[in-house]
Amino acid sequence: MNRLWVRISLMIGAFLMFVFFIQFLTIKLDQWGITAEKPTSGGFINDEGTTLTDDLVIDRLIGFMSLSIFVGFAGGVVIGRYVSAPIDNLARTAEKIAKGDRSARAVIRGSSEIKQLASTFNHMVDELQQAEELRKTMMADVSHELRIPLTILSGNLRAVMDKVYPLDEVEVANLYIQTHHLIRLVNDLRELSLAESNKLPMEKSACNMLSIISETLQALDPLIVEKNIQIKYKMDSIPELIIDPIRIKQVWFNLITNALSHTPSNGSLTFTASVEPGFIKFSLKDTGEGMEADKLREVFNRFYRADESRSRETGGTGLGLAIVKALIEMHGGQVFAESAGKGKGCTFSFTLQYVRSEERRVGKECRSRW
Repeated sequence: MNRLWVRISLMIGAFLMFVFFIQFLTIKLDQWGITAEKPTSGGFINDEGTTLTDDLVIDRLIGFMSLSIFVGFAGGVVIGRYVSAPIDNLARTAEKIAKGDRSARAVIRGSSEIKQLASTFNHMVDELQQAEELRKTMMADVSHELRIPLTILSGNLRAVMDKVYPLDEVEVANLYIQTHHLIRLVNDLRELSLAESNKLPMEKSACNMLSIISETLQALDPLIVEKNIQIKYKMDSIPELIIDPIRIKQVWFNLITNALSHTPSNGSLTFTASVEPGFIKFSLKDTGEGMEADKLREVFNRFYRADESRSRETGGTGLGLAIVKALIEMHGGQVFAESAGKGKGCTFSFTLQYVRSEERRVGKECRSRW
């Protein structure tokens, strides 16, 4: 039973019991003066010889009824104010927030239920404020990211029209790079939006994770060879997973390209996997720049760059790790980032669930050279 209603019932009951006690006590005081136990035709006779008639009893009962009504009304007002005051506070706070005052918060007071309601309300307002700030930040970031290539395109095209630059292969290639960056940015934004709203289509099937990693490494082979990056595995035998191979390949692609961009030549990438009850944890450790603990909390945010000096062309759109987080959460997993500090590399991890009844152990060997 709801404890608030129990308290209200007890308070009303206490008021009524108080009134009824006064009624009972008054009648008993009158009856204590009665000498005869048998009534006369007109009522009872007291010590003074007067008669306590039925009409007098009725008059007193009417008076007591009036007193009960008054006490009940006063008690109702008190109880109403006790119950409604915190709710009125919530209503006034909600009105302030609706008018644009995002700093307004409800006062936490009243019964435990009202306190819980006020606390939940304040938490909801905090979430809404964070979402609004995130929306504003995202709009500013998107406009900034779009403005750079559009400005370059506009300026170069204007220079070509004014005969400042010749429309040769070099200039066409430069214009193509900027349009490619725009297309990539728009596609990443669309994909991230669909993934975060769980509207991105997925086609799950039983997949060997090691094969997915191998295929991704083969696609990035030129960059790995150019930087002389050593690939290491620390994986026990793992079960096949029911996942969307295209989306998980994109996860690995984003994680590996991010690691390669921050790992100097002659470094290494280490892939690990550990089987836990109900899920598998996959990790990618690099020997790159590393980062401070405060930056680790923001690394999966949109448009975040640990190195602000990195150019848009070499640093990507800043959406890769945000897409990783959204895709893994679509699969019911979680993402993590760890680093021992500057110059000590980073480790990016994610978990994926699996069903034991469907697991088929697969070896860690790969057919490719990876």
